[in-house]
Amino acid sequence: MTGRSPARKHAVRIVGGAAALLLAGPAAAAYAEDGSAGRGGDGRGLTVDGRFAPASASVPPGAVSYDAELVPAGSRIRVEQRSGAKGTTVTLKVRGLKPGHAFGVHVHEKPCGVDPQAAGAHYQHVKDPKLVNPDNEVWLDLTTDRNGDAWTSSHHSWGLPEGAANSVVLHREQSGAGERVGCFTVPFGDFRTGVK
Repeated sequence: MTGRSPARKHAVRIVGGAAALLLAGPAAAAYAEDGSAGRGGDGRGLTVDGRFAPASASVPPGAVSYDAELVPAGSRIRVEQRSGAKGTTVTLKVRGLKPGHAFGVHVHEKPCGVDPQAAGAHYQHVKDPKLVNPDNEVWLDLTTDRNGDAWTSSHHSWGLPEGAANSVVLHREQSGAGERVGCFTVPFGDFRTGVK
């Protein structure tokens, strides 16, 4: 995979025809691409798991916490993307975040970095500053339970072009924008086959 630091250890594992890339370190992630129709419907998908760690220039960002109270070190995140002829569904699951907090969560254009602004702007299906809404973007707002756990999903008839969407950003409040408290790098792509 391009864009990964050579200092990070990884191993590729093939399980039942699905490739998985396992990364080592505190912000480790597992990437798995699944082409079977049994998971995610009629298309292909991606599952990425991570554990949040504080932002640090010495550790390549994967799952980055910018606010230890809202996104504690060691809390977990999973993002699944399933794409097929009927569109794309992105599912987000979190564990161990601040209990009872309402987070704004959106797919962003660039990978995470030490600086919260590194992830760039929201990914927009149609680039237009007036179309900041859940129909033109992937919004995954959620409220955690008493354990800090939650899940949500968003479905769109359109796909996520490879290289155009590269992270999920957690915001302090639910809305179209706000302070960034966490970020998770996800190599989204349009895994639909035979769809234009």
